[in-house]
Amino acid sequence: MEKGENTPGEQGEACSACGAGEAKHEPEATFAAVRARMKNVKHKIAIMSGKGGVGKTTVSVNLALALANKGYKVGLLDADVTAPNVAKMLGIANPELFATPAGLFPPEAKGVKVISMAFLADENQAIIWRGPVIMGVIEQFLSDIVWGELDYLLIDLPPGTGDEALSIMQLIPDLDGIITVTTPQEVAVLDTRRSIDMARVMRIPVIGVIENMSGFACPSCGEVTEIFRSGGGEKVAEELGVPLLGSIPIDPRIAEAGDSGEPFIATHEGAAKEAFEAIVEKVEEAVKKRAAEKERELSSLFKE
Repeated sequence: MEKGENTPGEQGEACSACGAGEAKHEPEATFAAVRARMKNVKHKIAIMSGKGGVGKTTVSVNLALALANKGYKVGLLDADVTAPNVAKMLGIANPELFATPAGLFPPEAKGVKVISMAFLADENQAIIWRGPVIMGVIEQFLSDIVWGELDYLLIDLPPGTGDEALSIMQLIPDLDGIITVTTPQEVAVLDTRRSIDMARVMRIPVIGVIENMSGFACPSCGEVTEIFRSGGGEKVAEELGVPLLGSIPIDPRIAEAGDSGEPFIATHEGAAKEAFEAIVEKVEEAVKKRAAEKERELSSLFKE
């Protein structure tokens, strides 16, 4: 599909690049194709938020870079099909996509492999698709993209508990878990509870909660000032028995960095960068712990 063309939708037109609008694969074939792609990905983590505007994509992009900076092979899947922003935040514009019989190879930016609907549609073009078509795109992102060997695949989900989140949780049964992003405000914390409840209903582990925009970090002196209430993330984590992975203060440079396509963690120092790095350490600990638990479960099965 060339940028600027009408998106497939009500008429069921097929998209030659991503396949949206084409007849769906049989469920068994889809699951098999996803398993084949995902077998070389050690850790799969979905990043959610109960509501929009909490900085979830900013968190996803900076966590991906923080992992890549530690030497890991990282992929980032932008699963927000109708409002994709990952490419903009990573400074990827008009990438050359390589389609082969083996699948589509994702472009790479700053050490992170990326796939996004932004590569297939004009940035000013509204993507007006119903849920089944969006789910078809998610399926193809998981089954047709040649990720290769990865240590981490982060999946940036759209806000809420809709089709995209459901598709990811159903298609990747060995998902390491979800991370949910909130702000300190009670309305955001309320919706975070819903995200965690969805994960539990789907039997997906909850790696933890990140409280974003927690206090204001002065770009000059680095001092953090509580200009809004804080502790909402800590409160919901304690209430629901899940880890608080960290609190990221407001830093004006974070938004500026995202708009410029140079993620904050790649170009700046300060309290916010330290917070991202500390969160990555906790994520590493969580996935190692889960891997050890799975190994013990397998060992016990063999003993029986």
